[in-house]
Formats: sequence, C-alpha cells, structure tokens
Amino acid sequence: MTVVLDDSSMTRGSLLRRAKQRESQAWNDLVELYTPLVQGWCQRCGISSHQAEDCVQDVFSSVAKSLDRFHPTGESGAFRGWLWTVTINKIRDSARREARHMSASGGSTAMQRISQAADPMAIDPGSLDQDPTDELDLSRLASRGLAQIRDEFAERTWRMFDRSVIDGIATSQVAVEFQVTAATVRKVRSRILRRLRQQLGDLD
Repeated sequence: MTVVLDDSSMTRGSLLRRAKQRESQAWNDLVELYTPLVQGWCQRCGISSHQAEDCVQDVFSSVAKSLDRFHPTGESGAFRGWLWTVTINKIRDSARREARHMSASGGSTAMQRISQAADPMAIDPGSLDQDPTDELDLSRLASRGLAQIRDEFAERTWRMFDRSVIDGIATSQVAVEFQVTAATVRKVRSRILRRLRQQLGDLD
C-alpha cells in the first residue's frame, strides 16, 4: 500500500527568515527556543542570578539588532555557535559592570565578592561550532524545536517520525506498522529533521 504524505502547505518556513522579517510569532518562538540555553550558559560562567536575568535580556536585544548579519551555513549548531559568541560577550560586559560596581562600593566585603567572582574574561568562546552545550542541553533544545513545528505535520506523519526517530524503531518495522514503504518512512524522517534544522537556525 502506497500512501502519499503531503504536509508542505502547512509548513511555515525558516524561523530565522521570518524573525528577520519582524514576524512577531517567529521572534517569540526564537526567544522561547533559546532562552533556556542562554540561561544555562550564564550559570556555567558563574554569574549571579540577577546578572543572568539582565544578561539574557541583553543577549536577545543584541540578537534583534544583529540577526540580519547572521546567515545559516547548513552546518549543525551554526546559529547556536553564533548565539554563544553574542552571549559570552554580554557575560563579559556584565562582569565588567559588576566589578566596577563592587570596586566603587569599597570595603572588605566588596573585595571578598570580587575575589570570589567568576572570571568570564578567561573563558574562550572558541569557534562558532564550539559552545558549552552538553547532550542534555541539545536534547532539550531539539524537544522545544520539535514542539514548535509539531502542528505543521499531519498526525500520521508525526507518529511515523516519532516511531522511527524518537522510539528508535527500525525503518522496515515502522513501514510495516504504517503500511507504507521503507522509502516513505525515510522521506518523512528526512523532511521533519530538515524542518527542525530550519527551526534551530542551521538552514535557511
């Protein structure tokens, strides 16, 4: 049995392209998608909770102003790497402001806080493809991205993808389960994974 799966009319296209066009929902999706990651980076760099909150706002303010200058390369994690570079610069700015504030405050308490503070200037941002994101971060990021594109695909299409990719069931077994060809399963998997990469900013 051959089943034609066509969800193309439901897809919204590249998240970054729509965000660059100032589409409000696209910008909201972008912030929702990456805010937890930026918050985690701030925590790993050792800045305080109130600094981290301000830093996240600074990061997305900067992204809004400079997003037009980012162009997807097709490489996995390209946008994430660019965002990490923006973030580490904002973390360093925050650390400088905090150090100036503590120095101006004077006293032994301020000096103790300075000595205990993390040194973001010592953190190497690395290349655009290298950031402090671990496997759990990536899994959660992918989950948020998949949730955002879920309604673009028919239920049957999504269940096929879910069984193949999320559950890790063999392609041949999924094909039998849904009464389609193995080629159809591979096509569904490829289509949704490509759409996810668009949502994460790796593809235009």
